[in-house]
Amino acid sequence: MASYELLRLLWWAVLGVLLIGVAVMDGFDLGAAMLLPIVGRSDMDRRVILNSVGPVWEGNQVWLILGAGAVFAAWPPLYAVAFSGFYLAMLLLLVALILRPVGFAFRSRVADARWRNVWDGGLVAGGLVASLVFGVAFGNALLGVPFRFDDTLRMTYEGDLFGLFRPFAILCGLISVVMIAMHGAVYLAVKTGGDIQRRARGVAVVTAIALAALFVLAGLWAAQLSGFVVAHAQDHSGPSNPLLKAVIREPGALMRNYGLEPWAILAPCLGVGGALTTAALSRFATPRPLAAFVASSAAVAGVIATAGVSLFPFLLPSSLAPDAGLTVWDASSSQTTLAIMTVATAVFLPLILAYTAWVYRVLRGPVTAATVAADHHAY
Repeated sequence: MASYELLRLLWWAVLGVLLIGVAVMDGFDLGAAMLLPIVGRSDMDRRVILNSVGPVWEGNQVWLILGAGAVFAAWPPLYAVAFSGFYLAMLLLLVALILRPVGFAFRSRVADARWRNVWDGGLVAGGLVASLVFGVAFGNALLGVPFRFDDTLRMTYEGDLFGLFRPFAILCGLISVVMIAMHGAVYLAVKTGGDIQRRARGVAVVTAIALAALFVLAGLWAAQLSGFVVAHAQDHSGPSNPLLKAVIREPGALMRNYGLEPWAILAPCLGVGGALTTAALSRFATPRPLAAFVASSAAVAGVIATAGVSLFPFLLPSSLAPDAGLTVWDASSSQTTLAIMTVATAVFLPLILAYTAWVYRVLRGPVTAATVAADHHAY
């Protein structure tokens, strides 16, 4: 059996990969829905957009389920704090995500412009709210969340929904919104043609540049914030009890890992570089939409990896009782549980990746007004 320290570090990395998978795979259909009124000027345009993501959006949610399942199984205290403390935010997120299948199912049931506009609005709201909530959650993780544990490790959360919308967290929410919109626009540039593709390329350029600018602004802001530092070295193979450490606040702590590990700077560089490359590839007179999608995916990975690197070793720091903050070394499941999960992941994750690749190969090719009109089962 691998060492406890190695398993904890491995599952921190796996959690990061799954979060990136959620943003890359489920992000483009949220972004495409968000852009319905901007890229789709007519009802047929919007039907083309919806049918470009219609066959795959449900499968993409596998990554969301995997991410939530990994948190539940590998990091139980993190699951308890996040899903209890952020209860109303999670409820808001679920409502937003529910609007998507409902919108897909009911939009084309009635051939009435007002009916379809209502469901289009629901799809836009679903993509926008979900993206915003995800970003605000990451922003609050960087700032610290008001929770504490008593002597029996029962958690108490002392925040509220509106308290999550702090200025820096709102900036992180805006980064998430423009990032998902960029990714959705690049996907539409790959899967459509004509005027829809042209508009999608224009949106991709604007949102990619906005992402790079907002991401740099967030980095400069984060450098001025006080963060959390473990006051003494933790036992990396010790028991999962967050109360066995001492934590202090320290100005600039979110930048600390970049000084300790110079390679860590690759994460923000990937975020900025991927966004600017996306803008350049989408702007060319002869566009390269597939290459732009790869660059957009890299930008998404860089943004999320930057949050993880900045927080490490914390998973979720506490602003109320800093010593209770959850770290990689004191918030995991048992060594046996992590080992079993590692074996299961090694078996099933390649199968999921292979099946996903096969599905996208089968569904390759553009979606056009002609193919939508000819398909009686199209949205």
